Amino acid sequence: MDVSVVIPVYNEEECIELLCERLHQSLSQTNRAYEVILVDDGSTDQTWPKLQACIERYPHLQAIRFRRNFGQTAAMSAGFHAAEGEVVVTLDADLQNDPDDIPRLLARMDEGYDVVSGWRKDRKDPFVNRRLPSIIANWLISRITGVYLHDYGCTLKAYRREVIRDVHLYGEMHRFIPALASWVGGRLDEVVVGHHARQHGQSKYGISRTFRVILDLITVKFLLRYSMGPMQMFGKIGLFFTIPSLLLFAIMIGGHLSFLLFDTTLASELVKRPFWLVSATMLMFLGVQFISMGLLAEIQIRTYHESQNKRTYVIRETMPPTVVGAR
Repeated sequence: MDVSVVIPVYNEEECIELLCERLHQSLSQTNRAYEVILVDDGSTDQTWPKLQACIERYPHLQAIRFRRNFGQTAAMSAGFHAAEGEVVVTLDADLQNDPDDIPRLLARMDEGYDVVSGWRKDRKDPFVNRRLPSIIANWLISRITGVYLHDYGCTLKAYRREVIRDVHLYGEMHRFIPALASWVGGRLDEVVVGHHARQHGQSKYGISRTFRVILDLITVKFLLRYSMGPMQMFGKIGLFFTIPSLLLFAIMIGGHLSFLLFDTTLASELVKRPFWLVSATMLMFLGVQFISMGLLAEIQIRTYHESQNKRTYVIRETMPPTVVGAR
């Protein structure tokens, strides 16, 4: 199988038939073996019956149906697990993404890239509640992850299968796959793609999802930088509190000695006021807490890797291919 197209679907009964027809027209002209996996994310309308009718009409289609709505990320994850193509393309079901752009992404993948992301340069969405939050999110994600893309939110993307094979998705993390792919050494590129105004139904994803994206961004930052050594993060925070605490304790000890030896006014203030003792104790407590969290995280990371026999590195290729450990 050359190409697998994975499409999350949720209450898109108006779009399904036209979507399947457009996909068939676009993909049949690529001269590649392909499959289309549509994941029904617990739709409550007539989406599933229409999917069944399309599967009977188009032999390359298959569908997965969730028992309830688990979210776009879960739907993509299910599609990734079912995909057999060397390249996996993701696409929205609302026809705002143009299926005719898929061959362009595949052509760029043929140039050796591992991830090709679509860029909706002329996006046909309302500015205040869709485009503006997207602009801010794209800037923030690019700055924090160090992987600069114009449009993280565009679902139209192509991935080489070996890059996403070991990527586990939770929350809203599907939009961070390019950053996670870059972490394992994947080559990224971006292609301008078409974007159409929604003709049927309403968007299922509003501005409320922004807060979940921000929380997942913190998780991704941790995974990209500290997943192999969480003590490096928690330890730094712990030292940030511990070092001032030690300095305060040193000042207090010096104040006590000065009060006993010289009975100065400054030393008297240090001894009489509990603020210094309380501050030093609280800072020390916070420092010990964060360092302890770092130690526990280190133990969990080792358990995670060793229990699954999961390596702490990713091999691109070996020469010759039969080298031991290349599998």
